[in-house]
Amino acid sequence: MTKRVLLAKPRGYCAGVDRAVVTVEKALETYGPPVYVRKEIVHNRHVVETLTERGAIFVDEADEVPEGALVVFSAHGVAPAVHDQAAARQLRTIDATCPLVTKVHQEAKRFARDDYDILLIGHEGHEEVEGTSGEAPTHIQLVDSPEDVDRVTVRDPAKVVWLSQTTLSVDETMERVDQLRSRFPELQDPPSDDICYATQNRQVAVKAMASECDLVLVVGSRNSSNSKRLVEVALQAGASAAYLVDYAREVDPAWLDGVSTVGVTSGASVPDVLVMELLAWLAERGWADVHEVTTANEKVAFALPRELRKALKESVR
Repeated sequence: MTKRVLLAKPRGYCAGVDRAVVTVEKALETYGPPVYVRKEIVHNRHVVETLTERGAIFVDEADEVPEGALVVFSAHGVAPAVHDQAAARQLRTIDATCPLVTKVHQEAKRFARDDYDILLIGHEGHEEVEGTSGEAPTHIQLVDSPEDVDRVTVRDPAKVVWLSQTTLSVDETMERVDQLRSRFPELQDPPSDDICYATQNRQVAVKAMASECDLVLVVGSRNSSNSKRLVEVALQAGASAAYLVDYAREVDPAWLDGVSTVGVTSGASVPDVLVMELLAWLAERGWADVHEVTTANEKVAFALPRELRKALKESVR
């Protein structure tokens, strides 16, 4: 039996995650610990643990941060009420919201100003959904399941638009859009694609290799929406089995029984060091032959948040 690994590219860190993690690292270097972070900066256990060791303190809400301290808002974005809460406590803030999430926030505000009913496709309780909904709570209704599609009520069927959480599966989102459109034929599309380029690219890469894989291992955390989607996409695209693991040590050796081809990828909030550890773990067990499957080359980069760029400039003087 030929043992080989198909390694998806692109995988791992996207530009928004990279920017958010570097933001916390630079804030720690520039201001010194502690630097408070509201929610997990990105949904990855290893990243959160590493930053905690360096002096970051993760809190659930801004009111847990001592008055006047520095707080970073996570890549998933926050509602305006959170900014107000921080201002009331005189917190210094650095907003590490991914620019692609900010784009969805701007769309929500614009459609709310034009008095549209906004149908937000996303997962209930996800931080990104809470942040976007908070921009226009009276205009936004969350659509998570097919049942939600049936429950939606709108004031004027000619003034309805859909937006979406950026980390969903493209196929799942379009399925929801089709269901909504069968109820509201005049449903409008957002002006640009909400699903983030990185989420989409990682799903395309998995689809390209899944049918050749007896097993797909996705490196990512349980609370990472885009990582969980990669497992689903792999199975839908023909992988015999697919699992989500944070670390190589979580792989059950029994999963490898009778397996010749293992597919490996990682979610957009996963540092590549964890993928390399998994490849080393597989190599020790005979899967040392690695072939990269490339479906796109990502060249996107985002500037650091304005507040931090200013501080870094001043510290150079």
